[in-house]
Amino acid sequence: MKKTVLKEYARLIAEKGLNVQKGQEVWIVCDLDQPEFVKFVVEACYKCGASRVRVEWNYQDLAKVHYHYGKTKDLGTISAWEEEKLKYQADKIPCRLFIESEDPDGLKGINQKKVADVRKMRYPIVKKYRDTWENKDQWCIAAVPGEKWAKKLFPELSKHQAVEKLWEKILYTSRVTDDPVKAWDEHNADLQKRCDYLNSLGLEELIYKSSNGTDFRAGLIEQGRFCGGGETSLQGIFFNPNIPTEECFTSPFRGKAEGIVYATKPLSYQGQLIENFWVRFSDGKAVEWGAEKNAELLTKMITMDEGAAYLGECALVPWDSPINNSGVLFYNTLFDENACCHLALGQGFQDCIEGFENMSLEECRKLGINESMIHVDFMIGSPDLSIKGRCRDGRVVDIFKDGNWAF
Repeated sequence: MKKTVLKEYARLIAEKGLNVQKGQEVWIVCDLDQPEFVKFVVEACYKCGASRVRVEWNYQDLAKVHYHYGKTKDLGTISAWEEEKLKYQADKIPCRLFIESEDPDGLKGINQKKVADVRKMRYPIVKKYRDTWENKDQWCIAAVPGEKWAKKLFPELSKHQAVEKLWEKILYTSRVTDDPVKAWDEHNADLQKRCDYLNSLGLEELIYKSSNGTDFRAGLIEQGRFCGGGETSLQGIFFNPNIPTEECFTSPFRGKAEGIVYATKPLSYQGQLIENFWVRFSDGKAVEWGAEKNAELLTKMITMDEGAAYLGECALVPWDSPINNSGVLFYNTLFDENACCHLALGQGFQDCIEGFENMSLEECRKLGINESMIHVDFMIGSPDLSIKGRCRDGRVVDIFKDGNWAF
């Protein structure tokens, strides 16, 4: 891929994704696949005025070694220096960038119970600090090709050709045009208009139906709102947390969900794929589920903690989206969740409450926002998905028809 194009993508991430301000620190977490592109991003952040840009490198194969040989107690213990790093982040509130490129099957074969136990051990300490910077920071998730990821998508191509092909798809769906910043300004404006319309309806329930068997209702929070595209941090800085994004989303009312939903795309979770699965809800909670592939992993996910069985998000994405129209199943949630409508199990979003900036986290929970250590999106959109909205004044309005916006 041409360096000039990649530098434009890096500029988009720094300027529109993170919107780095003069004097801010930036922390980048990434894999080893595209070090030159990471250099471009670091440079773009400095050009925005960043005071310091730090890069933390991950290596999926090394993670497998740790989980194979390491003891659960040791892996789950947060050392003093790790906690000092969390304290530093809580104090400085740096911009956080996550660049994804990992193999969707890269952690296949590891002990999933050990992974879950380690996360549960570490979570209370991590949560203590993350709660302090919740909604205050700018963060962004973007992607670059990894060889193994690219070969999974395009097995008929050579490694080099597959990586180039994946670059093309990532840049296309991320709106890296001749002027990507302008393209994202227009895209954000469109998503905001759709959210404004949804918020004007006074919705109390979403009703989903599809010929694949999905027959489901989700109750909404009276003070809730739909968000989409860019967000504004509590520091007053506008940023785009996902590149790409196509969704208008809200957090539903914990405990108000009934019916069954069928996933329409595989879910990549903890480096493994869960395929052809379904979940049935009663009184808002997942009470029954199954999968053709990795059913045990699905169970581990839904039982991670009490809140993992409840919904944290309902997201509306048209079937006729750039990602779906690309013809590629990415096996990556960042892309696949923006291909069609999805739900998420686990953590809800505090900023989906109108006036959340004047509320405590506990006050938002009392209004119906779910709490969990996970937030996992799974796709339920289909070409014939119908979504109707029941309004608080008794009206029933069409939100989606045949998988796409009805307005």
